[in-house]
This record gives sequence, C-alpha cells and structure tokens, in this order.
Amino acid sequence: MEKFVITGGNPLTGEVSVSGAKNAVVAILPATILAEDVCRIENIPNISDVSAMIKILDIMGAHIKYINKNTIEIDTRHINSFVVEYELSKQLRASYYLIGALLGRFNRAQVAMPGGCYLGVRPIDQHIKGFEALGATVTMEENAMVNASAQRLLGSSIYLDVVSVGATINCMLAAVKARGLTIIENAAKEPHIVDLANFLNTMGADIRGAGTDVIKIRGVERLHGCEYSIIPDQIEAGTYMVAAAATHGNVLVKNVIPKHLESITAKLVECGVNVEEYDDAVRVSLSERPGRCNIKTMPHPGFPTDMQPQFAVLLSLAKGTSIISESVWDNRFRYAEQLARMGAIIHVDGKTAVVEGVDCLRGAPIKADDLRAGAAMLIAGMAASGVSEIEEIHHIERGYENVVEKFRSLGALIERKDFPDNKIQMGAG
Repeated sequence: MEKFVITGGNPLTGEVSVSGAKNAVVAILPATILAEDVCRIENIPNISDVSAMIKILDIMGAHIKYINKNTIEIDTRHINSFVVEYELSKQLRASYYLIGALLGRFNRAQVAMPGGCYLGVRPIDQHIKGFEALGATVTMEENAMVNASAQRLLGSSIYLDVVSVGATINCMLAAVKARGLTIIENAAKEPHIVDLANFLNTMGADIRGAGTDVIKIRGVERLHGCEYSIIPDQIEAGTYMVAAAATHGNVLVKNVIPKHLESITAKLVECGVNVEEYDDAVRVSLSERPGRCNIKTMPHPGFPTDMQPQFAVLLSLAKGTSIISESVWDNRFRYAEQLARMGAIIHVDGKTAVVEGVDCLRGAPIKADDLRAGAAMLIAGMAASGVSEIEEIHHIERGYENVVEKFRSLGALIERKDFPDNKIQMGAG
C-alpha cells in the first residue's frame, strides 16, 4: 500500500507551474475519434485519468505516439470499434464522453457506465436527452452498458434541465457532424467546455457561443487533424493557491489564466489572503490566520465544487465560523470525517457544512475519499503540526501531475512510501 507521508508546519514558498487541465483533456482525447486523422496535442498532464483514456483509444485501434511526456500524436483513422467494455470504462468518469464521440463518428456507441470518484448519484439522463433529440435511440442494458444508435444524427434544439458539464460536452461531441443546426440551451460555461469547442473548431467544426449558456453547432461533413495545446488546469492552480494560504506561505503559481481563477481569488481575498495577478501567473501569500467566509458552490463562473474540499481546510484554520453550501454534488463532505481526525470542527447537515475555525490541525492517519478530498488532505497535512499519512493516494493521482515533486519544490516535507497492506494503524500523531 502506497501512502503520502507529510511532516507539516513548513510554509510553502517559491514557484510552481500548473499542468494542462484534466477536465479539458479527458474531453479532448475522445474528440480525436471524430477527426479520423492525426491530432497532435500538447500540454497533456501526466495523470492516471489520461493514461486510462489513452489506453481505451489504443485498444479501440488508435495509434498513439509520444513526442514527449506532455505531447502526443493520436491517429484515429484505424479505430474500428464502437464498443467500450466495463473494465475500461470503470477507471474514469469521463469515459462517458466516448458515447458522444462514437455516436458522432459511427452513429453507434456501446459504452459501459463510467467509474471515477463517488460523489453521489451521477445520472446521465441529460446526456441521453441530448442524444435522443439528435435522433438516436438509447437503451440501458442490465450489465450497465449504454447502447446508442441512429440512422443519421440530425441537428436539433436541446434544452438541458440542469446545467451539466458532462451533458454539454457529450451533446457537443455528438452534434458536430450531425446534419443541420444544433442549439444547446442552458449549457455549462466552464473553461474546459470552451477549450473543447476551440479544439473541435481547429479540426474544422462550426461551434459558436461556447462559454455562454447557448451553444450553436452547425454540423459539418468531416473533420481533420490538428495541433492543439490544452489550457492550464484552474483546479490545480486553485489547489496550490489555497495550499500557499493554509501554510502561511508565499507562492508564485505560474502557467495560469487568471480570469479562470476569479471566483477562487475573490474568496481568498475575502479571507484576507494577498493575491497578486500577472499576465499568466498569480502570487499568493498570507502571514497570519485567515478570516472566515461563506461559500456556495455553483456552475461556472461561480465557485467551483472541485475547490470546495480544499477551501474547507483553509476555513478550518480561519478566525470565526464559516458556512459551506454544496449545490452540485450530494456526497462531497465525506472528507469532513478525515479533517475531524486532525482536530477540525466541521458539522455537516446534508449539503451544508458549518466550519468552526481552530488554531491548528494535528497530523493523523487519513485517507483520500476522492480526487479533490485527497487534495484537501495534502493541504491539511502540510498545514498541520506533526506527521500525516494519507491512504488511497490513487485518487489524487487521477488529477494532479507530479504532485509530490511540485510540493517538494515549494519546501513541503512530503514523500511517497510503500507500507505492507497489513500494517496496523496507530492513533493520531
């Protein structure tokens, strides 16, 4: 069993570069299926979700060539299967984007329901609604396979009942080669949706309005290969920003788009954190206890749900009581039990958490319940006094490239260690 072992109490200082956006690349990789050509993609993060998606494409017949560790060429001309089995799909939630991409290319898709972090029920009813509006017939098999097929996809109006990033992306993938005009209303507006639209347009698609709540897609007969670079990861950037504040550090976070970070920056400033913006970097520093603030997660441009657990660590150390309202996922507060082991005071009631700030956290044996909860545990371990051991680190590596090396470069005392599976857990240290 591999764990991260952290000796806390060191302020983070120095510079760190942010990798390509996980949530963009896991949509753009399936989109290469639509090209039936060679795509060169740069700034790809070296994370397990990417490895899983590339493995799926490889098994389906794509030719993958690594130019370097962050640049690959994908030749999808020889993909001849529209089936993705459960053992492959279960490795990541974003496997459901293969439904839209395969439907767009073959007018057929057979993909197992996705895996990834468990954050409560993740229905794909809005995805199915979009596929059916485009003329597809969609059935769910008992073995958790989603079957979608159409004689020919036809442009249509799609109104999403809830703002869904996944459904917006899947509808875009299915619609780019559909005949006629597709209008997606109540669309999600996240930066990675804009990045996907830019990628598809670079391949010859005709997509307008990405980043607004109405996206218009005029179908084209064919797409072609292209070269493209993934945008920086706003959530990774936000994670390092919060880590700098929680450890009373001073960190320059480089390779970012500051506009994508506005909701995170605003809450940090509200807590008394110093944030300086540059063209493609932000500097975050704090020399005293942060102040309290209230957070409500919302679709972009609101405060991102993927930053909520990390921010909870900062608020656990703040002066006063803060309230966190989670409006996106049902099961996002599981990390509260782990923080409580470290001395945090968090009262959870459904989708609301009340956080009473404490003077300090103490190192303890903890685990990563999911990807972003894992990031929160890293921050808590670095901000705490004493030693923390984090289990289930595979969750963290789904979305953070070289996380140990990056935090070490900022002065964190963190290392990956291998422990026997039968190691007896001791009490909090």
